[in-house]
Amino acid sequence: MAVTSSRMLPLGTEAPRFELPDTEGEMVSLEELSDGEGLCVVFMCNHCPYVKHLQDALARVARTYQEKGIRFVGINSNDIETYPQDRPERMKEEKEKVGYPFPYLFDASQETAKAYRAACTPDFFLFDTEGELAYRGQFDSSRPGRGRPSGEDLIEAMDALLEGRRIPEADQRPSAGCNIKWKPGNAPPV
Repeated sequence: MAVTSSRMLPLGTEAPRFELPDTEGEMVSLEELSDGEGLCVVFMCNHCPYVKHLQDALARVARTYQEKGIRFVGINSNDIETYPQDRPERMKEEKEKVGYPFPYLFDASQETAKAYRAACTPDFFLFDTEGELAYRGQFDSSRPGRGRPSGEDLIEAMDALLEGRRIPEADQRPSAGCNIKWKPGNAPPV
């Protein structure tokens, strides 16, 4: 398993728009999720051991911070022909099994992943109330087989956002995980 790191989209980038189907087949857009105190976009999938490592902690952190006004959304952009375990019906099963309290969307064209410059699963993007990127990178420094996931990096960023503090770029570390499984010929330039 090759480890891939976040590309670290520039801070201040406006959240790229999307409209994607959720696990119930309903379309969900960026605009529908932009009414909170911030928005955390997580590129994730079902099979990645890095996502599996933190899935319970992610669900717990999302529940806590949704109560504080931060909206969450998960997006799966993997090629389902090569990785059938990431198919939409399996996403629905995974969402129910883990108890993700947020919409889990499928990016079949992979255009949303490209727009966000997402590189790995998991890859986190936190936007402020103006829709500008305030944080991008890791959930925390734990990895499969190394430490228990706490979400401390993302939590620190969300706390700062809620308190109106700037999140220093020096405190933002790339996420690490499995690369997004691009369809043949669809991978963006590195």
